Amino acid sequence: MPTKCSSDLFGFAPVEGHPVVAAFDGGAITSDSGALLVGATDRVIHLIGRFAACFRDARCPQLVEHKVTTLIGQRAFGICLGYEDLIDQDELRHDPVLAVLAGKLTAHRSDCAPLAGKSTLNRLELSRAVPTRYYKISYDAAQIERLFVTLFLEAHRTAPKQIILDLDATDDPLHGHQEGRFFHGYYDTYCYLPLYIFCGRHLLCAKLRPANIDGSAGALEEVERIVRQIRARWPRVRILLRADSGFAREALMAWCEQNRLDYVFGLARNPRLVEEITVELLQAEEEAGQTGQAARRYKDFRWSTLESWSRRRRVIAKAEWTEGKANPRFVVTPLWRAEAAAQFLYEAIYCARGDMENRIKEAQGVLFADRTSAATLRANQLRLWLASMAYVLLCALRRIGLAHTQFAEASCGTIRLKLLKIGALVRVSVRRIKIAMAFACPYQHEYALAHARLRHAAA
Repeated sequence: MPTKCSSDLFGFAPVEGHPVVAAFDGGAITSDSGALLVGATDRVIHLIGRFAACFRDARCPQLVEHKVTTLIGQRAFGICLGYEDLIDQDELRHDPVLAVLAGKLTAHRSDCAPLAGKSTLNRLELSRAVPTRYYKISYDAAQIERLFVTLFLEAHRTAPKQIILDLDATDDPLHGHQEGRFFHGYYDTYCYLPLYIFCGRHLLCAKLRPANIDGSAGALEEVERIVRQIRARWPRVRILLRADSGFAREALMAWCEQNRLDYVFGLARNPRLVEEITVELLQAEEEAGQTGQAARRYKDFRWSTLESWSRRRRVIAKAEWTEGKANPRFVVTPLWRAEAAAQFLYEAIYCARGDMENRIKEAQGVLFADRTSAATLRANQLRLWLASMAYVLLCALRRIGLAHTQFAEASCGTIRLKLLKIGALVRVSVRRIKIAMAFACPYQHEYALAHARLRHAAA
């Protein structure tokens, strides 16, 4: 951040006979010089410009100080750097590095800062689907949703043979009286119930929903939309859906079977299912009693509900005895036994979906996707998309710039801490803008390598 010069010195305890003094006279200093890597990443994947293209600006051009592209970039880069609230932008609007990323070192009007403040950004987040008299920026929600899948497709040079789409619903706790706020008994709080769809680390869908619905509500429509877009580009790719028991619904399973999709869904246990594995549970209990360790058996059988399912389906049961009690688990799948045996299917395929929890933690805990404090559901959905775009940016930086480094599998929080939050002195002259980063930064090699790779990818 820029600082004002002061002649006042602050004295502190001496060190080895040397007096220690401090003063606010360092000049234009930023703590976020590493954000230049995020800007370089954007120049490779062109995310900010394409996201801004999903908006329509009906403001009078002669009166516009901050274009939509600048607003989108400022908000997304700020989230990458850890600034979750719009109120932070009143200070960030003077930050020299963010101004460089926005390509706007000075304002057109003398009474403005180079970047927008919280009020202008708030008007962006209150955009409508159709512009109004007071809200002249609007957006195309369907175009934004397609952009996530497009970015995922472009991240692959060739079509993979198979992809796995992970679906999950999670809680987004609310502490106000937002539109669509309901109490959810399972999470024991007032919340939203967003739907996420990932393919590995790639985010394909972030859909905000009220909490008074079934966890799978709307999942079929989102999957159908995503699969249609993927198959238009990769017609031969094999697609597997993976989710917990909240998505084991007849409509979704039947659609998958009719459209050449495989799936592995958890299946909520009930007395009939548990009765099917009575012998296996007894065997596991006996082994656990002999060894003192958890024991498990697997059973593969055909099964159907009494009313809701239209056909019998393959069910895998894990009969586990642990900590002195039974812990049965079930999954349902159309995969043939010849290609996926029971134990392998459960342990290697289904249990791997747990990694999606880490992706959601990154999106919500590190990039503030759960910062849905606006009054309307529409505005909070846009906030969720902005945070999701920040996640896509950092994932692209990790994939393109940090491959084969110690940060190749690092979380977004680690990348921010190690590579983005670097202090620097900014000097602006007639010839150039020099950002003098701290020479004590321990990750200079990784930074230089990421810079070289991003420049090569953008060429």
